[in-house]
Amino acid sequence: MEKRVFLAIFLCFLVLAIYQSYFAPPPPAPVVTQNTAAPAAATPPAPGAVPAASAPASTGATSVAPAPATPVSTAKVLIGDTVARDIVVQTDAVTATFSTQGAVLKSYRLRGYHDAKGEPLELIPVDLIGVDKPFTVATDNDQESATLATALYQPSADQLSLGSQPGTLSFEYRDDSGLSARKTFYFQPDKQPFQLNVEASADVRAAPRPITIKFGPGIGPGFSADGTTPRALQSFNGDILRLTPADVQTQARYEGTLRFTGVDDHYFLAVALPNPPTARAEFVPITVPIPGDPKGATRSFIAFSIRPDPGAAPAGTVKLRFFIGPKDFDHLRTADSQLTYAIDVGMFRIIVIPLLQALRWIHSFVGNWGWSIVVLTILINILIFPFRHRSMVSMKKMQAIQPQVKAIQDRYAKYKITDPERQKMNTEMMALYKSKGVSPAGGCLPMLMTMPILLAFYQLLSHAIELRGAPFVGWIHDLSTKDPTYVWPIMMGATMFWQQRMMPTTADPTQQKIFMLMPVIFTVMFLSVPSGLVVYWLVSNLLTIGQQYLTNHIISTKGGPPPAPRVANALTKA
Repeated sequence: MEKRVFLAIFLCFLVLAIYQSYFAPPPPAPVVTQNTAAPAAATPPAPGAVPAASAPASTGATSVAPAPATPVSTAKVLIGDTVARDIVVQTDAVTATFSTQGAVLKSYRLRGYHDAKGEPLELIPVDLIGVDKPFTVATDNDQESATLATALYQPSADQLSLGSQPGTLSFEYRDDSGLSARKTFYFQPDKQPFQLNVEASADVRAAPRPITIKFGPGIGPGFSADGTTPRALQSFNGDILRLTPADVQTQARYEGTLRFTGVDDHYFLAVALPNPPTARAEFVPITVPIPGDPKGATRSFIAFSIRPDPGAAPAGTVKLRFFIGPKDFDHLRTADSQLTYAIDVGMFRIIVIPLLQALRWIHSFVGNWGWSIVVLTILINILIFPFRHRSMVSMKKMQAIQPQVKAIQDRYAKYKITDPERQKMNTEMMALYKSKGVSPAGGCLPMLMTMPILLAFYQLLSHAIELRGAPFVGWIHDLSTKDPTYVWPIMMGATMFWQQRMMPTTADPTQQKIFMLMPVIFTVMFLSVPSGLVVYWLVSNLLTIGQQYLTNHIISTKGGPPPAPRVANALTKA
């Protein structure tokens, strides 16, 4: 049984740690897409599609080039700006920069989150040329779409400094061909600092046009230190879909019930939340070189567009909510309860969310995320103490009768497994277990009962944005990145080796040597995982070692393995 316990623990964490460290999706190979643009007389491109030239038709990584230009209207501008300029909106949480050319979002910086240079984090790829910027408006007519994308809109203000107060920024355009458009952006930092409500309309001589809102490629720089890249993310007909660029190439268009749709990376996302949720979303993968990279490495984006209520008659004004910001549980839940599923914690969500809330609660008192992890780890180990104690006592009992077990096994070693005589061996062993008060599963089941909690905490620390940029002690300046000195992983490996040496064992010498390799394997894997995980694992190892000493002391004091404490029996029965 003990071998199965070790094997189960080892395989569970091996799969998680190896995937986390080495098999996170790498930047995809350069994507080749065909230009779907066609003359007006031919079949028009799909509404909401991002220009195909955003993904260059090339076998290598090349810069994004603009699509063949559609002739822009030469109509006289009646309402519009005279020159392209930037309009900056600043709140306590974000700094958003709009351009009057196209009335689009050029930059969106999060003031509470910082990049590697210590600057407010930019979520819009600002250096891409020839691609749609967020909130580009298109209709079913190529000429109209090209005009609306390049027109100089008249803004309602030159800048807005809102702080925590709500505010509105509008853009308007009209020409003598009858084409007019209006976009209005509503900021509500007092209620939801990362939500942006958008109203858009377009008409020709008062006849409304169907509207598609393009967000363009997002989000962030297209690459990160941990190898994560943007994915398409959406709630489609009740299912949460996370799509890689390869998935998007297979199926680019989704039409149905879209509670939210957009793109995300490990810690941030940009999604539209249509209401009503009937909408059409379309995605386009884009791969370009990383600027200045001598090895020619590439970075990846996914552009998306959304058309509310497709197939219906144009309603005049399209209203959409967008969430552009961090995967902070409270902010996501405020925007939409389903949006919390953007935090990809897998099958342990039912445990992870309470643990996250507990970690945040502890942090409100402690004030440091590293020490909050330590405190929560201690509390978790107190919770699982009875189960672990029961397991340790059972393993001690099994170790004590191991010579008798081996003697029985040796007597029947000459018989094949299919030989009826082997059944007598099982009968004798069960009689021995009963006489000694030992359960073969006694060391396995209590330990396995704690595994969901431990794995859920692992998932929590892997995805909690609270750890991003959070310092701990000494040289640990960011709990979401690896220890640059590797001291903490080495200490973790040392405590794991110590713990392995203390653990009662019934394995043969060869198996014991194999088990002693586990600390080495885990140390190598933990060299590149977030330091917050290493802190948790190290503290958990130290607490387990302390509990093992306590258990050994109790056993030696009482002259033999005692029964598990009453609390353990009660919890086990529960």
